[in-house]
Amino acid sequence: MEVGLFQPDGRANPAYLKLDLYCKGLRIDESCALGDDARQIIRNRAGLGSGLEVVIGEEMYTNIPVVEWWVQNSPYWLVKVGDDYQVWRDKKPFDYDAYDNLKPVGKGPWLGKLDRANAEYVDTVRIPEEPKWYKQRTSSGKLMQRIGCLQGTYLGIYWGPRCQNWGPNGENEYCKFCTEGQNLGSQEEVEKSIEDVVETVLAARKESRITFVHINTGFIDSNDYWGLFEPVMRAVKERTGLLLGLQAPPDADFENYRKFKALGVNNVSLCFEVIDEELFKEIGPGKARRSGLQRYLDAIDFNANDVGFDTVNGEIIAGLEPVESSMRAIDWIVDHGAIPTVCVFRPVIGAAYGKRKPPRVEDMVPVFQHFYRRCMEKGLPIGIAPNVKVSLIMLPEECRGLMPNPSAWPLTRAKLWLMKTMFGAWFNARVKV
Repeated sequence: MEVGLFQPDGRANPAYLKLDLYCKGLRIDESCALGDDARQIIRNRAGLGSGLEVVIGEEMYTNIPVVEWWVQNSPYWLVKVGDDYQVWRDKKPFDYDAYDNLKPVGKGPWLGKLDRANAEYVDTVRIPEEPKWYKQRTSSGKLMQRIGCLQGTYLGIYWGPRCQNWGPNGENEYCKFCTEGQNLGSQEEVEKSIEDVVETVLAARKESRITFVHINTGFIDSNDYWGLFEPVMRAVKERTGLLLGLQAPPDADFENYRKFKALGVNNVSLCFEVIDEELFKEIGPGKARRSGLQRYLDAIDFNANDVGFDTVNGEIIAGLEPVESSMRAIDWIVDHGAIPTVCVFRPVIGAAYGKRKPPRVEDMVPVFQHFYRRCMEKGLPIGIAPNVKVSLIMLPEECRGLMPNPSAWPLTRAKLWLMKTMFGAWFNARVKV
């Protein structure tokens, strides 16, 4: 069965739509009232959080590009009809080469009026409203949305100083896809106390029912990430019992990961982006100098096979290297017992690669099909954590909708359902708030 935007029964394929919107973005019809209905766009998570939060199908969260220059070329439109939001698509064939005639400058959202006579209805979507806790303040007076924010249904928090690849003396060693050094201070608080973080987590748990707190940071000169994270992670874990994720460069001492495990950290994620070593050096000169690709791979292997966290992720960015290389990176991660995190390259405003074209969806589909296939073949624990819907990436279980035969691996899917049920019961028995 050929995979495309529409299924044989004429309904939209949510997985394909999510992936295609990552690649093409979304224009906003004048009928929309996003200022009243939507979450505020917050440029964080290296810039990936620069889009509009939307829910497709049954709880498939996505963060859709709406402000970048290349969104001008999108065939997709968001339209409000009564109380409903709908996605429509221009009927004319999409022209990838039209990017060459656009000036890679400017800032959206790209507003206009949909020509419905020359467009087709795709799907009805949901715009998640902004939670009330976003506008609450911590006891120190800081706005909670500048402490952490929702990326789908989980809470993301940046902890620590600005990534040292962005300074301290202005060295141009930052990764070429990243804008974290620009966002910290403008979109997020630079200084956050442990109490600021705990109060924000508690508020997000109470109203948004989060189950997972993902704390990330950039490079620090000491590479002592245990020393940086231990106090804040201990406080969050002891006072909430929520699932905890750590995303940081490789620690100076791998034995510290055993301490993270003992503290209660459930997930470790290491982001190496590309598996071609020369390209790794070109894209992230500071990352290559301070760590190097091999140390990232060694850290993934150590955490997945020696420490044994609930899950370990190796993160890549599809669209930064050839499709074959992305597939090779997926194979390496899976073969070492970790779960790939596969982002779609997003040329974001302010990044060194911000003027590049986004990738073609036709190139991305085989990558994500391979991603799902390898996870299922290996029987990796995907989709287990309760109420963790991520808007910045395609979750591995979501990629089932991209497969020619979604019914494949019935026994593995049944096993994963049972694991999810049991893990959810375990979590509910131990969560403290």
